[in-house]
Order: sequence, then structure tokens, then C-alpha cells
Amino acid sequence: MSVENVNRASLLSYSATFIALIAAGSWVSIPFFPVPLTLQTFFVLLAGVVMRKHAAIPVLLYVALGALNLPLFHNGTAGVGVLLGPTGGFLIGFIPAAALAGLSYESESRSVRIGGLILATLAIYACGVSWLSFSASIPLLESFLLGAVPFIPGDAVKLFAAYRIGKRLE
Repeated sequence: MSVENVNRASLLSYSATFIALIAAGSWVSIPFFPVPLTLQTFFVLLAGVVMRKHAAIPVLLYVALGALNLPLFHNGTAGVGVLLGPTGGFLIGFIPAAALAGLSYESESRSVRIGGLILATLAIYACGVSWLSFSASIPLLESFLLGAVPFIPGDAVKLFAAYRIGKRLE
């Protein structure tokens, strides 16, 4: 079910599907400790699992469409202002995250795939935390404590779920 030998039509349909899933995931808020879970990052990772080396395409389009004022970001927000705001770095981080996850799924190795999902999640944190620090003029450590630490448990669950779904799709 993964996109290995893609043609344009399947690439387009998978891309449209993942743009829609990431957008829908931005509206989902599941109570979790210490912060609620949204499903955006889950669908970014899942795009990597399913679309492999092509995974950055729908994520890049998702960010671009949101920047062009389509209400795709968290709770229907949109525009360049969101990308320039404190959470914009996390959204930008989705792009390298999808690429890392997707490239790791080009390998058959379990450890490479898990490592790729971990690196993908770390890419989101790196982009998000650094931009949060810059845009909010707060120290990097404080930015990390606010923008990454509370999300680690939920992101671990999403990473595990993406991996398990990938196993089922093989």
C-alpha cells in the first residue's frame, strides 16, 4: 500500500489525502497528559511511512496552502502571520520531518525506520523550538521547556502508532 512505483495520479491522490488528513488532524484535540494531543504530527509521520521519499510533497503543499490563507492550520487559522508567529517553526518543521521519515522508509531496516521517525520528530522540535525562541524573544532553554518537553509523551505515542500502522501496511 506504500507509494513505491508511483505514477502522477497516485502521487496526486496520496498528496491530496495527506493534505486533508493533516488539516483534519489540526482540529482533533485528545485529552492527554501534560498537554492535549493533536494529530497533525501523526499524519506528517504517516505520510513518510506511506509515501516514502515523496512524503515532503503533501506537507510542503499543506504549509504553502495554509500560508496562502486556506484555513488549514490549528483550529482553522491561516496565513503567513501564523508561520511568522511563535508556532510557525513547528509547521515549517513538518517539511523536513516528512522528508526524514519518508527517506527512512526507503530502507527495510526496522532500526532505520524507527530512527527516521525519531529524527523526524526531533526535526519538528528543532525548527519549532528555535523559531519560538527567536520570535518570542525567550531563551532557548525556556523555549525548549515550553515548546517541546510537554509534547514528548504524546509524540512518542504518535511515533509508535505511525510505526505500527506502517507494519500493518507492509
